[in-house]
Amino acid sequence: MLAPRLIARLDIKGDNVIKGIHLEGLRIVGKPGSMARKYYENGIDEIIYMDSVASLYGRNNILPIVEEAARDIFVPLTVGGGIRSIDDIVAALRSGADKVAINTAAIANPKFIQESAETFGSQCVVVSVEAKKRGEKTWEALTDNGRERTGLNVLDWVVEAEKLGAGELLLTSVDSEGTRRGFDHELFRQVRSLVEIPVIGCGGANSPEDIIMAVKTDDLDAVACASIFHYEHYSPLDIRRALKEAGILIRPEVMP
Repeated sequence: MLAPRLIARLDIKGDNVIKGIHLEGLRIVGKPGSMARKYYENGIDEIIYMDSVASLYGRNNILPIVEEAARDIFVPLTVGGGIRSIDDIVAALRSGADKVAINTAAIANPKFIQESAETFGSQCVVVSVEAKKRGEKTWEALTDNGRERTGLNVLDWVVEAEKLGAGELLLTSVDSEGTRRGFDHELFRQVRSLVEIPVIGCGGANSPEDIIMAVKTDDLDAVACASIFHYEHYSPLDIRRALKEAGILIRPEVMP
């Protein structure tokens, strides 16, 4: 078994990192350059940059931020938000991204997943799933940073995304996101039972114990955190230490 990855998620609006609750009520929490550098120096395994308004405005404005980060942050970088075409993926990769996360465009045109995977390889394609609970073991996939309903069942969608060539899933619980009340472990387990590709869990982390449970009990391959890092409740080093103490294999630190 591969060591689980610890990922920092930076939601970007303009030139600021923002954070909300349930993907709403966004407030500025810092600058992406300094925050990414801090997480890198504190042992983060990967960083995800999400342009929170790209789909709303039909454009992605964070590539210069990624390009700056790629100069001196040597962990994998994923870019999401407003990725709608092969040209958008090319631009993201040229800016220094290793992977792209797609959601709105993938649901509007599922063949985009297949086309992207065939062009760049599955390892480059992360399908981002914004899951909103609608009933017992039922979640709806949302788009446009949680703004738009699709009527699409998350459990059906993740199976289709894998078949189309997605290399990884970024699974965000909209209900838990930003609340620091713990993960939606039922969501994680249901998705994990249906797909073989790596699953990144996101939304609601409150403590190292939440992350340990997501890895040990939910069998996730990675966990993406925002609030607990942004508000300095825990650092990546704190989480790494807790994972190690729980007997979980951790990845070697990438030294700055």
